[in-house]
Amino acid sequence: MNRFAPRALAIATAFAISTSAGSAHAAPPPRAENAFLSEQDAAARSARVSNVEYALAFTLTGKESFSGVTSATFDLADTAAPLTIDLDQATVTSVSVNGKPVQARYNGWFVTIDATDLARGRNTVVIAYERLHGTNGEGLHRMVDPVDGRVYTYSHFEPAAAHQMFAVFDQPDLKATYQVTATAPADWHVVSTTRESAIEDAGRMKRWVFPKTKKLSPYNFSLHAGPYKVWEDKRGPYPMRLFARQSVAAQVTPEDWFRYTRDGLAFFDNYFGIPYQFEKYDQLLVPDFLYGAMENAGAITFAESGFLHKAAMTDAQRHSLASVIMHEMAHQWFGDLVTMQWWNGLWLNESFASFMGTLATAEATEFKNAWQHFYSTGKQAAYAQDQKSNTHPIEVPVPSTANAFDNIDAITYSKGASTLIQLRHLLGAEVFRKGVHDYLTRYAYRNARLDDFIGSLGAAAGRDLSGWTRAWLYEPGVNTIAANFSCAGGKVRALTLAQTAPGKALPTLREQRVQVATFKLGGGKLVPLHAVPVTYKGATTEVPALAGSACPDLVYPNYQDWGFVKVQLDRRSFQTARASLAKVDDALLRTMLWQSLWDGVLDAKLPLDAFLETVLANAPLEKDYTLLGDVLGKVAQSKEYLDLTGQRSAWARRMRTDLQDMAWKATAASKGNDNFQRRWFDAYLNLASTPPALARLAGVLAGTTVVEGLALNQDLRWAIVRRLNRYDHPGAAALVAAEAVRDRSDAGQAAALGAAVIRPDPKIKAEWLGTVEDLQTKLPFSKIRTAMGSLYPAEQSVLAEATAAQRLAGLPAIDKAAGPVYMRSYASALIPASCTPASVKRLTEAAAGMTDLSAGTRRALRDAQQEDQRCLRIKQAMTAPK
Repeated sequence: MNRFAPRALAIATAFAISTSAGSAHAAPPPRAENAFLSEQDAAARSARVSNVEYALAFTLTGKESFSGVTSATFDLADTAAPLTIDLDQATVTSVSVNGKPVQARYNGWFVTIDATDLARGRNTVVIAYERLHGTNGEGLHRMVDPVDGRVYTYSHFEPAAAHQMFAVFDQPDLKATYQVTATAPADWHVVSTTRESAIEDAGRMKRWVFPKTKKLSPYNFSLHAGPYKVWEDKRGPYPMRLFARQSVAAQVTPEDWFRYTRDGLAFFDNYFGIPYQFEKYDQLLVPDFLYGAMENAGAITFAESGFLHKAAMTDAQRHSLASVIMHEMAHQWFGDLVTMQWWNGLWLNESFASFMGTLATAEATEFKNAWQHFYSTGKQAAYAQDQKSNTHPIEVPVPSTANAFDNIDAITYSKGASTLIQLRHLLGAEVFRKGVHDYLTRYAYRNARLDDFIGSLGAAAGRDLSGWTRAWLYEPGVNTIAANFSCAGGKVRALTLAQTAPGKALPTLREQRVQVATFKLGGGKLVPLHAVPVTYKGATTEVPALAGSACPDLVYPNYQDWGFVKVQLDRRSFQTARASLAKVDDALLRTMLWQSLWDGVLDAKLPLDAFLETVLANAPLEKDYTLLGDVLGKVAQSKEYLDLTGQRSAWARRMRTDLQDMAWKATAASKGNDNFQRRWFDAYLNLASTPPALARLAGVLAGTTVVEGLALNQDLRWAIVRRLNRYDHPGAAALVAAEAVRDRSDAGQAAALGAAVIRPDPKIKAEWLGTVEDLQTKLPFSKIRTAMGSLYPAEQSVLAEATAAQRLAGLPAIDKAAGPVYMRSYASALIPASCTPASVKRLTEAAAGMTDLSAGTRRALRDAQQEDQRCLRIKQAMTAPK
């Protein structure tokens, strides 16, 4: 069977339509009457429509609905069939075609223009409408600030939600220009892709006029409006602004934002060899945002929840800010300037931005260890995803906009980025950069496909990359490499790299360039001996350069993390790593050795208790801030496994206490180092579960227990209140209401909600599960998401089991009734998995029987099944008394 048949069929269909346009017999079949656009219908439409220009007029009052007029002017290749224009859930008040009023044919998802009303050549369709604002983070989202009653709006269109705000050909390959007029309250700012050319009085309102944009895909255009606080910076070649709600403005540090933005723009201008194209650079912090950030051309949006802090930022928080700014900035070239033709190419946008964002963070900011952070975060998530039974290739068909985000995951972002890193090593850094420059130059303001990108790189390298593309981008799975060596007389006799594939279902062996490094214990250190670049392929590759070198105590076959490959340490190297972590000076190598131990836990080869004993011996000695965060993250996951496995033995009780004590002592010992102290205290918060530990937290909140040097900010106060409620500490419930009086912000409301829902109270669980599953609820989706994530923490397995069968049985019905945005949150939080044989059996039967679930929900179900199986294996592998 041809793996690419669905994609080929769609392309062939589009070609047939385009080559026979104008014939009465060549009319495409009617578009399906549903909310989504198929790739086939999109291809048929783009074969007929070109040279699109929009004039958009919006009237924004701050009330629950808004009105708009879309004037779409375009070239039409034929009049063989009707034409559809996307517009979601609006009230259409009028439609005219080429100056003639026509009867609106509108089904709630798109307007159909009869072929007899259209002309071959240039056409103008004008659609006037009214629509409710979005409340789930898509379309033109509206939020009322609970602090001061001000109304804020912002748009979010990815993957295909522009038609939730205006009438549009909502597909990426119909790029267009946008000329905007927006009438809004007099005290509002209106922000769009271009900078306003005029602000005119309009009674009690003001009319904002924006010049025509350059060509953009619909999802890259945006418009945001509200009484935002604005900061400006004109020190660089491009004017920069930053926007935030008035009530949170004190939490914003504009200088950090502007510094990273200036440095990033300078870096990318130089790297790409193409100056930034959108003239001004606006960034907006917005509430209730679905994702981390969005690369709207010239007007990037960021989630408040990720970038507003009620205390001075830690280095980790600044690093996060810098890296996300760089990621979205890379998209201004790769994604906005050049855009994928259809949603199957979205991975390349995200992979490239992840790769370039990390490169820019490492080279243009103070966070020189950005690649170490990438290894321990995004890359590990990609390894985990790629080892699941329902892994997928990087490049996959996307039959419809309903499926655009089905495979947006760590493979899309981090495995894709890792393959680009690997390709850069194979081709050379300058050759890779030349290929990228040529690609961006050739396809500027156009759409491109994967073959176009790979073709530009191959041309720059003078190399056929089709084999590399097949192995890396069209075949799923992560390979494993191991170094096999023998010694004689204290010297290496032979060393080979052995590459293995995951199994018969995923047999691909890949070509890859890595470094093989050897180390020797001596003088209390693990001393590096040699590091040899090796390009390996096939099952076995000899490394003759290491023959005759000193016999090592440890061999690491992916030194400095060039490759995307799982490392299996040989027995001698594994024992060295386990015993000698503190003897490794290289922070990245130390990070990778910690990961090897954690991989042993995940693969049920190293008992969890043995890993935690290693943590207790080594974590308090760790002086690398980034690595400490990685290790403590693994400790938090270990605690969750302990809770899920229901360990109540004397060993488990001692381990919980020892981990808490470790974090508390390290918090005190870190006095004077705010970054380390806050990191350790956060770890203590994540570990505290025993009555003495919870009482200590209650004392910190009340001020009777003082942590010298630690500032008790509002974020920490809420974290403590949530933890105390999670374990039903005496008096915890009353703390929620008291803290809500202190903090009346929307963030405070969300924190109060989460703390209330997480309480181990069956009545609360039942009430909130009912609210979550009521698709007609009037609560904002942001609150529903908070409740979903708070209902069933790991240790509340008895409460979770009380509704587990009900939730699983109701999954098909709620999946059918709810949309993709809702189900992405629901499925990840509320598919029941409790780390027992019965739970694994229940999930296995559901996965086998629920074949009609949407692709995204079915995948989440299978993920839950596999993670439950892993948890059970970890539980069975524990060597401590049960």
